[in-house]
Amino acid sequence: MTDCLFCRIVAGEIPATVVYETDAVLAFRDIRPKAGVHVLVIPKQHFDSVVELGADPAAAGALIAAVGEVARAEGVVEPGFRTIFNTGPDSGMEVPHVHAHILGGGPLGAMVAG
Repeated sequence: MTDCLFCRIVAGEIPATVVYETDAVLAFRDIRPKAGVHVLVIPKQHFDSVVELGADPAAAGALIAAVGEVARAEGVVEPGFRTIFNTGPDSGMEVPHVHAHILGGGPLGAMVAG
C-alpha cells in the first residue's frame, strides 16, 4: 500500500527510529510518545486491523513474539508494561495498519479515562 504511512516506513521511504526488526516485523519509537517507553510494533505485511491479522496465525505470532522481545530490550518486563491494539475510529486508531503500542517506563495510570 503506497499510501499507508507504516508501509512507507517499512519500505524505507519515511525515517523511523527502529529498535527491533525481523523479516516479518518492525518496531520503532512513537513520534508522539505517551509514556517513557512508547514503541510501535508492526507487521511488515499490511493488515488493516488486529481482526484481519488474526486470520494469519504466523503473522500474529511473529508480532506477539516481537512485543516480548522489544519489552525485554526496553527493560519494561519486570516493572510492567501495557500493550494496546487500537481498531477502528472509536479507538483513536490514526494509521490503518495494525500495530501494537508498547507503553512503559513508569506507572501508566488508569487504562481508560472516565
